[in-house]
Amino acid sequence: MKLRLILGDQLSFSMSSLADATKGDLILMCEVRQEATYVKHHKKKIVFVFSAMRHFAQSLAARGMDVNYVRYDDPQNSGSLYGEVARLTDQHDISEVIVTSPGEYRLLAEMEQWADALNLLVTIRPDDRFLCGKDEFAAWAKGRKQLRMEYFYREMRRKHGVLMRGDEPIGGQWNYDADNRKPPPKGLEIPDPFFADIDEITHEVTTLVTEQFSDHFGEIEPFHFAVTRDGALQALDKFVDERLPLFGDYQDAMIQDEPWMYHSHIGLYLNCGLLTPLECIARAETAYHDGHAPLNAVEGFIRQILGWREYVRGIYWLKMPDYKAMNVLGAKRPLPDFYWTADTHMNCMRQCIAETRQNAYAHHIQRLMVLGNFALIAGLDPEQVNDWYLLVYADAYEWVELPNVSGMILFADGGIMGSKPYAASGAYINKMSNYCSSCRYKPTVKNGPKACPFNYLYWDFIDRNASRLRGNPRMAFMYKSLDRMAEEKRHAIRTDTDRFFKEIGSDEKG
Repeated sequence: MKLRLILGDQLSFSMSSLADATKGDLILMCEVRQEATYVKHHKKKIVFVFSAMRHFAQSLAARGMDVNYVRYDDPQNSGSLYGEVARLTDQHDISEVIVTSPGEYRLLAEMEQWADALNLLVTIRPDDRFLCGKDEFAAWAKGRKQLRMEYFYREMRRKHGVLMRGDEPIGGQWNYDADNRKPPPKGLEIPDPFFADIDEITHEVTTLVTEQFSDHFGEIEPFHFAVTRDGALQALDKFVDERLPLFGDYQDAMIQDEPWMYHSHIGLYLNCGLLTPLECIARAETAYHDGHAPLNAVEGFIRQILGWREYVRGIYWLKMPDYKAMNVLGAKRPLPDFYWTADTHMNCMRQCIAETRQNAYAHHIQRLMVLGNFALIAGLDPEQVNDWYLLVYADAYEWVELPNVSGMILFADGGIMGSKPYAASGAYINKMSNYCSSCRYKPTVKNGPKACPFNYLYWDFIDRNASRLRGNPRMAFMYKSLDRMAEEKRHAIRTDTDRFFKEIGSDEKG
């Protein structure tokens, strides 16, 4: 008998670990403390994963498979994946353990020791749900001085024939990002997001998480994520039908009390296996060819999946384990308490943190240019920032979270992913949102108690990192501006920065 282990982010019938499964095999799925608490994941994320796992196990059983499902509160639950595998190999005559390679380095390193520990054949198969394998990405990266996503994306477009006319991109351009940065106009009507019905399984999981994970971040209610393959497909359809046409124009826009905007909200379904990349890409491409959505919207959406998602996974596996410890800017300030409480006078931060706590979701500009921008210019410790991003979002797994945070947000990798830090002052947030109109601080004020903290923290970041960043060609203009700055102005920046950090260090709101 073969034992096939299915992880909580491997909820696809097409998993390589299930490819040749027969009814004589034993399928193991388990909710274990080790995976639920190595960081204190958002309550809503745990409800989503556990409920989706239970529904998937039901679907496997309906196909005639022998499924051994271990619930979190099972008295016999050992609390770890290895413990549950070992328990079944003791109870059954198992000839081989088969698992698809996990998405996190720490877990793969552990699984590679299982064969010796179990004295049994353990086969770790590639995760072929992705459109670029680890070896393929390594071959693309070999010999390149810069690993820029744009060039990788073009290769993926050619390989998969997406939005192509022969060897050339449809429309004559590879990238329409310049068309996708419109600020939100007043009166913008945003469609309601997808809401799934709560069934008995999800209700049971909600009760479990309420009881067992009371000290974890976040709120469970309202819970409206899809937890089945059919529900995820409905969410995809709703996005394509109602949001995709304006996704491109307003994908960078932020509006107070509108957390969902025109985004797809399918990252959590892709990353756990309820949706596959090519089917999402195909739906968007069809919408373009049918005249339902413009090219800038469709290309921008496809680039996030075919380009960015595959690229960050490639970087992760290419650079781990050293990548996780990188901190080239020497950032070491502890994460402020308001990242947990949302208790801050900075309205943009308050809105994004509160919505994250409520929804286990924030869209990419909120993550990058508000929450991440603050973490960058404030010099927050990358390890603490990475842990925060990993635990608060329902779509977060280390392979996707770590490169986005250490590379894209914090520039902790020194430019492996980005050509410069994504640092910005309050002017950017004011342009792309309506947050500033409800804030005690003013984005047009540069110094003093009424100044937006992003303004002086931006220049403090530029100043204190001069030895590390001055030689970056894309930073030349900023350093010329800094060099021209009067000493009185630079003194005001240092004074405001010191005052701000003393305030948040003494648990004042900042």
